[in-house]
Amino acid sequence: MLSFTSRIQRLARNFAHVVAFVLTGCVSTPPYVYHYIPGRTATLDNGYALAPPAAPLPVREAIDAGNELVGKPYRYGGGHQNFFDTAYDCSGAVSYVLHSIGRMNSPTPSKELRAYAEGGPGRWITVYASRGHSFLVVAGLRFDTGYGAGEHGPQWLTRSRPADEFVVRHPNGL
Repeated sequence: MLSFTSRIQRLARNFAHVVAFVLTGCVSTPPYVYHYIPGRTATLDNGYALAPPAAPLPVREAIDAGNELVGKPYRYGGGHQNFFDTAYDCSGAVSYVLHSIGRMNSPTPSKELRAYAEGGPGRWITVYASRGHSFLVVAGLRFDTGYGAGEHGPQWLTRSRPADEFVVRHPNGL
């Protein structure tokens, strides 16, 4: 039979393992991986996103706003002086889409998007933000300006991407 002190030590070790497990889970963000779910996932047509039929109006509006930026060039700081610009960087594009659905009042850099709205993934829209990059996932499609060979203007993608250093947030109710 274990002594009282041995029981306390064992309990403390177990508690430390649980805390380490929980904290590790909080720090690690799962990668973005495209999974098509009929009726719930947006699709691509010549680089433009098509909203799923069941998507709520703000999601359809977010997709329309993202489509407005497809083909615009990448420019560091683009979309930060004003939502309406000739070129966009990552957070300028994210800000534009969120503004278009009434969920952002001023362009916001990636570092500040780490504290945007609600924590965790959204049902329809998720913001991924690190200290130096951000992107959106809207109805399952990634709206991004990077990851891969060089910088690109805003585009819809199904290609997976790691998200180890990203914080995941979402607009309230979405």
